[in-house]
Amino acid sequence: MSSPHSANDPASSVISTTQKSAAKQAIFLHTGWRSAGTWVWSRLRELETVTGFYEPLSNVLAELSPADVAASRPTLTSGHPPLDAPYFDEYRPFLQDGARGVAGYRKRFSLDRFTREPDAEFPALHAYLQNLCAHTVERGSVPVFKFCRSSGRLPWLKHVFPAAMHVGVLRNPASQFASGWLLSQQWSNPFFVAAPFRVLGLNLSDPLVRQVINVCAVSLPPPSSMSDDAYAMACEQYARTAEGNNAYRAFVALWILCALRMAEGVDLLVDMDKLGQSRDYAAGLCAAFQAQSGLTPDLSSARDLVEETRRSAPRIAGIDGRSMRTVHSAALKFLKAQGGLDAALVDVVREKMVLANELTEPWR
Repeated sequence: MSSPHSANDPASSVISTTQKSAAKQAIFLHTGWRSAGTWVWSRLRELETVTGFYEPLSNVLAELSPADVAASRPTLTSGHPPLDAPYFDEYRPFLQDGARGVAGYRKRFSLDRFTREPDAEFPALHAYLQNLCAHTVERGSVPVFKFCRSSGRLPWLKHVFPAAMHVGVLRNPASQFASGWLLSQQWSNPFFVAAPFRVLGLNLSDPLVRQVINVCAVSLPPPSSMSDDAYAMACEQYARTAEGNNAYRAFVALWILCALRMAEGVDLLVDMDKLGQSRDYAAGLCAAFQAQSGLTPDLSSARDLVEETRRSAPRIAGIDGRSMRTVHSAALKFLKAQGGLDAALVDVVREKMVLANELTEPWR
């Protein structure tokens, strides 16, 4: 992913592939929970030519009905931007009165996978997303998907959707984790603490996942023969009393797995830490979006998320921040050992770990 810009261009720090002559037909935003990916998606969604699908792999879609759509709006604690339309408004054409579930969606789609080869569910997942794309393009609009559960499957999706622009959204792990940890501490919402345990635990059959669990010294809820849904509930209970250091190690393990897949090939990387601190970087990202997709989102109002993490440090309890340097180092070594990765993105990950060392230092 070499940058198409000169060193003096404001966009020179944007990691992007060589500029394509033809505009991409869709945008896939590969993000993580609490990464500020919803904000990036909202900036694209506000464009008249865009149809923005929110969390197309979310298990919520399995039970969604037309009557539920209106209530799918940001809560006071979500930290999400105000939205002109409900989260799931774009799914209305794929819902039926008197029934539940988005057409073509399967609940198994909600679990990310990290194997090199597509799993048995992937043909159905491909068909589901292709249907959303085709319906949108036929109406003269550009589909923009905001995922939180796709990074592990990014290479699969890039292979079957080559005409889409695949964008990675990356935030330093300390800030991203802190956002979810505070929701658990202050509002008794364990979802974001439980998520890494759930994803890692349900991917134990994958050697790469087992390797990163060992590298990051993660302790998972005891394995059993329970169903995926039952294991998810067990992880949520586990997260409510999880030792803070272990919760952070689990988060970093999942974070580095997702970063690995991004380093194997995205068309553009959005560095959320830099976006809130540099207007030149924001302008460069806008130019990169325009060059590849023909869309020009306004990214100028990004918040300084790094400074927000610094201010929140006194509220982070139950984690020995100084000891987290070890897990940052181990995760980075794991990434570098994989080989064949985009050097520029690996360097961004290194910068993220250096920043995470700084941000976790005052945690107690």
